[in-house]
Amino acid sequence: MIAGRGPSPALCLLLVARLPDTSLTVALASGGREFFGWGQDRHLAADLYDALNANTRATGQWNRGKAPKIPPFPRPKSHAKSTKKPAAKRPATVRALYQHFSRR
Repeated sequence: MIAGRGPSPALCLLLVARLPDTSLTVALASGGREFFGWGQDRHLAADLYDALNANTRATGQWNRGKAPKIPPFPRPKSHAKSTKKPAAKRPATVRALYQHFSRR
């Protein structure tokens, strides 16, 4: 809202929350432009493709050790800033929360 004009912030948040899962805004929130167009239906189709290939490989009548290597469906990869596993945090105690919020 600029100078009292325009839509309310609550309306803007409501409109953003109702965006489809294939929108660019949702893709950027998910990790980058490579997620654009990747909604639930696309993820499920890629999982189904991989499951069918795994089933084909597992149940085929292949000679010993001759099962074909079927590549997985290409998926977008997020750009992780750090590959380190985050350290496990200890749960906050009531005393620590009280001290944190009672500070001035």
